[in-house]
Amino acid sequence: MWDAGATCGGLAKSEREAMQKSECPGGVQLKNKVTGNCNQRTSSNTQINHRSAVQRSKSSSSTRSPESVRKLHPRPSDKLNPKTINPFGEQSRAPTAFAAIYSKGGIPCRLVHGSVKHRLQWECPPENLAFDPLLITLAEGLRETKHPYTFVSKEGFKELLLVKGASEKAMPLLPRLIPVLKAALVHSDDEVFERGLTALVQLSVIVGPSLNDHLKHLLTSLSKRLMDKKFKEPITSALQKLEQHGGSGSLTIIKSKIPTYCSICC
Repeated sequence: MWDAGATCGGLAKSEREAMQKSECPGGVQLKNKVTGNCNQRTSSNTQINHRSAVQRSKSSSSTRSPESVRKLHPRPSDKLNPKTINPFGEQSRAPTAFAAIYSKGGIPCRLVHGSVKHRLQWECPPENLAFDPLLITLAEGLRETKHPYTFVSKEGFKELLLVKGASEKAMPLLPRLIPVLKAALVHSDDEVFERGLTALVQLSVIVGPSLNDHLKHLLTSLSKRLMDKKFKEPITSALQKLEQHGGSGSLTIIKSKIPTYCSICC
C-alpha cells in the first residue's frame, strides 16, 4: 500500500538537501569575500602604523636640540675641559653677577687661547684702569666654577695688582674686598678656596700691614681648612707670607686665631 506521508517526508528531505547544495557555493564565496576584506584591512592598518612610526622618528630627529646631539656625540674638548661653559646652549640657571658683567663687556679684557697656555689681552693698559669697581668685580669672579670666568677673574685680579700704583689704588677698597675674599675662602668648592687663598696672598704683598686690621675676619675659615691634610701645606705657606708682609702685628693676630701656627722667625 502506498504511504503518502512517507513520500511527502522523503520529498521534503530531498528538497532541503537540494537547497543546501545549491546555497553552499554562494556561502563559501561570501565567507571568502569577508575574509579577504578583513585581510586587506589588516594589511592597510599595518602599513599606516609603519608610516606613522617612520614619521614620528623623522620628526624626533629633526627637532632634536643641539645639546642632546652633543650629549650623544661628545666632543673631545668636553673631556679635556668638562667645566667649559657653552655660550650657545641653554643655561639651567640664571648667570652669576660676574658672568652677566663679563657677557656685557664690563670686564675690559678678553681671553686669548694659546697653544700652551691662555692669557688676557686688555683693551687698554691695566695701569690706566680704575680699580673701583673692577678689582672688586674680579674678586667676586673668584667664586666662579666655569671656564672662562675662572681664568679671567683669577688672572685679571693678579695682573691688576701688578700695575704701578696698585697699592694706593687697592688700600681704600679693603673694607669692600675682604668680605668678597672671605666668601671665596668659605666656598665648598676646593678650587674656589684655592683661588681665594692665592688672591689673599697677592693682596697682602701689595697692601702690606694695612691688611692686619681685616685679617681676623679671614683666619677662621683658614683654621677650619687646616684640618684637611691636603690644605695644610698651602695654608701654612700662605700664613707665613701674611706674616712676612704684615710684620710683627700680623703674627699676634694669626696666633690668636690659629695657636698651632709656627712663626717664620722661630
